[in-house]
Amino acid sequence: MAQRLLTERLVLRPWNVNDAAAGLGTYGDAEVARWLAPAMDRVHDPAAMRLVLQQWVTEDARMLAPAGRWAIELRQDGRLIGGATLLPLLPDDEFEIGWQLHPEAWGHGYAAETGLALARWAFEQGIEQVIAVVRPANARAAATVRRIGMEWVGETEKYHNLRLQQFRLRPADLAGPA
Repeated sequence: MAQRLLTERLVLRPWNVNDAAAGLGTYGDAEVARWLAPAMDRVHDPAAMRLVLQQWVTEDARMLAPAGRWAIELRQDGRLIGGATLLPLLPDDEFEIGWQLHPEAWGHGYAAETGLALARWAFEQGIEQVIAVVRPANARAAATVRRIGMEWVGETEKYHNLRLQQFRLRPADLAGPA
């Protein structure tokens, strides 16, 4: 289940259904939705976003592993700017990290800050490596995973029924203090 995580500029906290309007700003945006896994279709209205959040809250409450979904807020003003995940990825049950930011939050380093926070927390929980899968055309995501020190593993078709670039990060790959 997602625990509250703090970074220099961000608060990663569990989602709640009252986040529907702000969540819709991210997950309802066509530029964000185009990169999501096919299982997460674009959300078109607050009621649909509320249902997605209810599902996430329920699923997160049942998770035994150190995993979950987080809402990402700016520490300075509490504004919700997106979401993040650390989830087991079938078929291998590797832990995938991911983030989805509102386009207005792009270009500020929030994705890298989020990814590092999730990876560090995962490693503190005993997870030996995290992976990220990126669509080949998503240059922004590929640059972000490299920025946080993730190593390119290769291409794969075993996740989400897509051809994806796979990256990994291990505790020894992290540089500097937490």
